[in-house]
Amino acid sequence: MIQKLLNSGLHWEKKEFKRNEFLKVSGNTDTHIYFVENGSIRIFIMDQNEERIIRFGYTGNIVVSLDSFLSGKPSDFYIQAIKKTTVRTAGKKDFYRFIQSGEENLKFWIHILEDLVLQQIEREKDLLTHSPKERFERVLKRSPKLFQEVPNKYIANYLRMSPETLSRLKKS
Repeated sequence: MIQKLLNSGLHWEKKEFKRNEFLKVSGNTDTHIYFVENGSIRIFIMDQNEERIIRFGYTGNIVVSLDSFLSGKPSDFYIQAIKKTTVRTAGKKDFYRFIQSGEENLKFWIHILEDLVLQQIEREKDLLTHSPKERFERVLKRSPKLFQEVPNKYIANYLRMSPETLSRLKKS
């Protein structure tokens, strides 16, 4: 279905980002949807001078600053390339025109939103109810590709544990 979106006639602009370059910074409005062609990115917020990673995107993923995309208001999220990354980006107006042009396209958008909600529920369960070992095992089962695409220091932050704890868990 993502391939259909890419070939939909929707205007996609190809952009390249260097390692550590920002696609979006906190306090800005971002009404773009991103398709990660290759590379990897992280989405995070700052919490008293500490980064809190909430999501990753890598090759084949669609990423969006959903709060800003839906509301048109500034967001606290940062979106940053972890390594050299190529994305295709489309604006909200073009994207909404696409999803409103047919029932299949609308179903596709609903599927994306439902998937994001389910991912967020799983994320909340990870953070609220499980030990570091259980969080690690759940994320490994859910997203094994993450451990190939993203450096351990970012995964540890995402899992709310030290890099040393993550390293021990990976060895055991």
